[in-house]
Parts: sequence; structure tokens; C-alpha cells
Amino acid sequence: MSMEITPLRVSDIGGPKHAPLDARAIAGVIEHTLLKPNATEDDIKRLCEEARKYGFATVCINPIYIPLAKDLLRGSNVKVCVAVGFPLGATFSEVKVFEAKKYVEEGADEIDMVMNISMFKSGRYDYVLREIREVKEAVGDKMLKVIIETCYLSDEEKVRAAKIVEEAGADFVKTSTGFGPAGAKVEDVKLLRGVLSPRVRIKASGGIRTAKQVIELVKAGADRIGTSSGVNIMKELEKMSL
Repeated sequence: MSMEITPLRVSDIGGPKHAPLDARAIAGVIEHTLLKPNATEDDIKRLCEEARKYGFATVCINPIYIPLAKDLLRGSNVKVCVAVGFPLGATFSEVKVFEAKKYVEEGADEIDMVMNISMFKSGRYDYVLREIREVKEAVGDKMLKVIIETCYLSDEEKVRAAKIVEEAGADFVKTSTGFGPAGAKVEDVKLLRGVLSPRVRIKASGGIRTAKQVIELVKAGADRIGTSSGVNIMKELEKMSL
């Protein structure tokens, strides 16, 4: 059984022209991200403090920091999210399954896995489907988001990948790792929303740095926003609401 989340409604982020933006609603879809290889414990502490302050949906961190983040976020509604097969997706399925199980054991609340892009581009759709299904079984009722890395796919391939993710039982399609040549695009979110059932949500990530981008992506159909610019976005929103 998948965890339930309430999607952000377009009406939550702005009413009539000149009406104040609901910054709290926007904060609730942001996944506050820090995946730099040189991130320190102090950096993670600061990230978690910011997530608590603004009410972000998750902190998205490297797995080694799961125990620290869980401790720092105890008593809050902020979830801990980590990635499997990151950032290339090109490891063995068994390794991804092991990673997913280990991270859940350590306390991860949500898992972002990178689809095996190489196998997908090779037409090995059965392999991709099976792998996602196995990882979903490994995480049980924890949220599973599958990164399809849209920058490497044609529109036709994006649709096929999204349908594979849904068939495999995952909870989200995620656009990007943020490590590719391009990130989230409004047109990709619209495309994905048009072919997925309401059960499957969308996480937009990669290159999202402004409040304007967040609002446009949510209006296009994104349910979550992965960004390392969450604090700056919230400060922008505060100014926009004045």
C-alpha cells in the first residue's frame, strides 16, 4: 500500500490577480535538496533546520546522513528522502534492491530511484519494468519515485517510461536527477500529467531556482518540487506576497 499525500491545488498558490500567494502551500511541496559530494554534517544540520523552519515536504540527502537527519527532524512532519542507483541508474537491479532495503532500515521515509536509462534506451522495457517493481516491493509502503531523466528521452520515450513506472506500481514519476544536461520543464510535466492516472504523482526537479518556476511547474501538474534553492524561493515568495 502506498502512502497518501494531498496534492497541491493550483488554487492554493494564488487566487485573483494581486492576491497573496500561499507560501505555506508551496513550501509543502518542496523537497529541500543537498546532494553535493562534499556536504558536511554541519551542512545537513543547516538543511534540516531550514526544512523545519519553512515546513518543506522532505530533505533529500545522500544516504550516509539518514540517521543524522532522522534525529534532527524528530517530531516534525519533514520526511527524509534518499536516492537509489544515483545518479546514472546503470547498476545491477540486485544492488538497487539492496540499497532500497538498507535505506528504509536506516529510516528513510521516501526513495527516489533512477531508472536504468541504458536498458530503457536499448529497448529492454521488460528489464526496466521488473527492476522498478522489485524496488517497490523492497520499500513496501514507503513512497517510491522513479527518475526517468527526461533530458535523454524523446516525447514518445517519456510517455513509454511514465507508463512503465505506473505499471510497476511506483508512486511518482520524477523528471530529472539534476546531474544531466537539462532539468525540469513545464512541457514535460504537462506531457506526463496527461498520460498518467491520478494515482501516480509527478516530481519536477533539476534546475529549479525561482518561485516563478515552482508556480509554473505546479500549475502544469507537479505535486513535488526537488530543489536546492528552497530557502531563496521562500524569500522570493515573501517579497511577492508583500
